[in-house]
Amino acid sequence: MSSFDSSLVTTILNHLTALLRLDAYSERTRKLIASGGVVAALLIVFRYALRRGRPVYVSDLGKVGRIVGGGVVKDEAKGEWDYIIVGGGTAGCALAARLSEDPNVKVLVLESGGSGRALSFTRIPSSFAKLFRVKKYVHGLYTEPQTALAGKRKFWPRARMLGGCSSINAQMAQYGAPGDFDEWATFTGDKSYSYANFRKYFTKFEQYQPHPDYPKVERELRGNSGPMKIGYFNNITESSKDFIKSCVSVGIPFNADFWGRAGTMGVSRIMTYIDSKYTHVLARKNLTVVIHATVTRILFDEVKSSEPRAIGVEFGNTEGGPRYQVKAKREVIVSGGAVHSPHILMLSGIGPGAHLKEHGITVVKDLPVGQNLVDHPVVDLYFKTKLDNSLKYLQPRSISDVYKLFSALYVYYILGKGGPLATNFGEAAAFIRSDDPKLLPEYQDEVLPDSTSGKESPDLELFTTPLAYKDHGKTFFDIHSYGLHAYLLRPTSHGAVLLKSPNPWVQPSVNPNYLQTPEDTARLVRSIRVLLKIAHTTPLSEILDPNAVRDDLDHQLHLKSDEEMAKIVHERAETIYHPTTSCRMGPREKGCVVDSKMRVYGVRGLRVCDASIFPYIISGHTAGACIAVAEKLADDIKAEIASLCNIIGFHCDPIRLKVYRLSLATPRCNSRWQKLR
Repeated sequence: MSSFDSSLVTTILNHLTALLRLDAYSERTRKLIASGGVVAALLIVFRYALRRGRPVYVSDLGKVGRIVGGGVVKDEAKGEWDYIIVGGGTAGCALAARLSEDPNVKVLVLESGGSGRALSFTRIPSSFAKLFRVKKYVHGLYTEPQTALAGKRKFWPRARMLGGCSSINAQMAQYGAPGDFDEWATFTGDKSYSYANFRKYFTKFEQYQPHPDYPKVERELRGNSGPMKIGYFNNITESSKDFIKSCVSVGIPFNADFWGRAGTMGVSRIMTYIDSKYTHVLARKNLTVVIHATVTRILFDEVKSSEPRAIGVEFGNTEGGPRYQVKAKREVIVSGGAVHSPHILMLSGIGPGAHLKEHGITVVKDLPVGQNLVDHPVVDLYFKTKLDNSLKYLQPRSISDVYKLFSALYVYYILGKGGPLATNFGEAAAFIRSDDPKLLPEYQDEVLPDSTSGKESPDLELFTTPLAYKDHGKTFFDIHSYGLHAYLLRPTSHGAVLLKSPNPWVQPSVNPNYLQTPEDTARLVRSIRVLLKIAHTTPLSEILDPNAVRDDLDHQLHLKSDEEMAKIVHERAETIYHPTTSCRMGPREKGCVVDSKMRVYGVRGLRVCDASIFPYIISGHTAGACIAVAEKLADDIKAEIASLCNIIGFHCDPIRLKVYRLSLATPRCNSRWQKLR
């Protein structure tokens, strides 16, 4: 590591704080840790590291907005922007980076949380789950009681920081199946979403980093100049390599590249993301990023108009505190994610009319906002490993564990060699079909409705973690453990996001409606059968302890009937953090909220850009597709600007989209833009 930064300080301090508060330690142990020479040495590092600066964001809301109900604005330009992006999450950040490439376009990002980059646990692959229950950084939501899951309310963490949920996930760079995007194109009636046409937006954000151990990755199909590094950055344990080998032995083919010509079926090590360039755009004078700014509603020119226009937003940072307003000369783009985009729209009067009226909200546009919510449910299996080398020391219970943790910190931060802390937990994965006759011959007489996007698309993902955990990583086992996991890629059960209150500070109701259809449960039972076959196949079987008969372990699970397994599925089903489709993109007559340009139906100057617009949930991990839709929308908007320039006779460079004679911000051009939009 060539230099230290302030995140190193925060990281080690966080770990030290956690260590010194562990109830498992005796007073003597805590004193030993606190007084150790290593702490003194680290404090020297802290002092040096703190000299470095951090990215500057705007936190004084009065610097960008006009206060509601009073206040004199000295600068007439204050409070006016070309594009206002509501939410600095995965899609919002990517969109802001691209739109602000044109120096004549002013872009404002309003993020309800703070800086994700400043948080150490967002930058250590193995530590992302440590933020799940930190209210300052994550909305610790719980679902409505899930009727199929014995009425349980399930934990649903949603990030509240720049970077969004990409800052609190496993960064698995798998984008879904090619058939997913062909399905999008068919549903929307827009061929630009077909795999052949839409793939370029994944390539656009990629900067693939070759690895000598993986020469069969199809580099010619990968991007090499995008802002995000893609590659094998995560640590991979021997147990994950054994998982891959055992998958191949049971009949799952090895796939050298999940995004290659062979498609996404098969088993392989997982690539991960590193955001290497997007953050550099913060230096642009035409981009302003405001943190701790919760948008409370969208502003319209005429609420009762048949086609109202979004002209700005209102926001604040505390309930009961001052509210501020900013105006959008061109468009407001909502990028709050699958929960908070529909929340903001409904608070603003765009949503199911009857539901809005129940909460006393004036209906601006009656649309099925919040409907069609879908999420990937996951089921975890727990095993004891024979090896004494798991990562359970990440929640240390002894002096030995503390030593291992400090050693891992030294390797990761001081030596810069990755090591154990570089695991993203989801080190390897397999994509399969629940109707595969080779993997599941025992079910060939039981035909389930096909929910996949095509014959070559999966409906199940299996993955491995180098230790088992419960409750979203909150609880580790007291033994050396190993985890296997399965989740449903194409659920047929759908739910909704609804308001609990017209108060914008009250979080919405989320109901994914898990496992409401029998086929969803049946597929997860089949996925467990495959996982157990893998667990009982060498070389993986050689490292798992078959004599472990504890009730909280699954070594004897293969002896249970399908009915018993179904009960386990319903007991253990949880979110894998992939909610989508709550502001669905597609034809209005099919119950959709936005068109294929992500424009909200019946409202001018308003778009939605995030996972909420997915026509169907993809057969894999959603972050890549979120970035891709942002890349596409940025290109679409730039093309619209270029077209507008031609219509009104201004000279534009069509490549760089710069206005040379007159800025698009001039009153004459802006008036034409509003009429055309």
